[in-house]
Amino acid sequence: MTATSISEVNPADRPVRRSRINLRRQLTGFAYTIPTLVFIVVFFLTPLVLVAKMSLSKYGLLTGDEGINFPKNYISIWRNPLFWPSVWFTVQYTVLVTVMLLGLGLGLALLVQTVTRWSAFLRTVFLLPVSLGLAAASLLAYGFYSPAIGPISPPLEALGMIDNPIAFLGTSLAALLSTTFLVVWKFAGFYMLVLTVGLQGIPDDLYEAASLDGASSWQNFRHITLPLLRPSLSLATILCVTGSLLAFDQFFILTKGAPDNTTVTAVQVIYREAFQRQNLGTAAALSILVLIVLVLINILQFRFLRGSERD
Repeated sequence: MTATSISEVNPADRPVRRSRINLRRQLTGFAYTIPTLVFIVVFFLTPLVLVAKMSLSKYGLLTGDEGINFPKNYISIWRNPLFWPSVWFTVQYTVLVTVMLLGLGLGLALLVQTVTRWSAFLRTVFLLPVSLGLAAASLLAYGFYSPAIGPISPPLEALGMIDNPIAFLGTSLAALLSTTFLVVWKFAGFYMLVLTVGLQGIPDDLYEAASLDGASSWQNFRHITLPLLRPSLSLATILCVTGSLLAFDQFFILTKGAPDNTTVTAVQVIYREAFQRQNLGTAAALSILVLIVLVLINILQFRFLRGSERD
């Protein structure tokens, strides 16, 4: 465009052209979001609406929708003898797994963050269990814990060190600890990766300045590493708590609620209501309740962790 043509442009038309350009950019950006919006509507919002409708209806697995029966489905949840024990067991499992995964993940991240000849090898070793599906890992653990084919009890019995096979899944506490060990083994590498990324984002200048001031390793960790690692710790905490509250595969494969329904999680109760008792209405009501609890917990975590970051 020549200087003459530029001078011929009416200054009053420039805001109109800018608004058209901005509108075109906004429409282009919106077009890029359409596939994501379609995915959310089809695979999240539509099932959520259907589940909410089912929770208000008498809905059998084989009979289908038999009409509205609100609030019977929600009342029946409180009368379910497995509901409160499953809630308490799920909370116990969540607290135990979260503490162990975050602690071990942070320890592994601190171990591999230093660039050495072994750091790449260790990262690969710690990340290998993450590549397994949870169901596959649970089946491997089931064979590992088996008193008949497992690698622990038969050799110890042959050596005369034990008289009876070790019941890794025989009691509620043993099953909880054994399942926790499986989950920590499988996901520790993932949380190590999350926290390692956070550690690499901390400037080295801060540690160098602290060392010049005579700070110890513990002081560096307490006053530099932990405060600047809070965003990564927040993400890891939210992922760990949410995943633990929705635990299903590992307990379904390893214990199926045994012994005496003491290892039943909240999601297992939903499964039993839907596919064993064939009551999709009650299962949907319990699903809605679990969703509400998860949303509230995540909101509280966001507020608490954001407040900690501001402090």
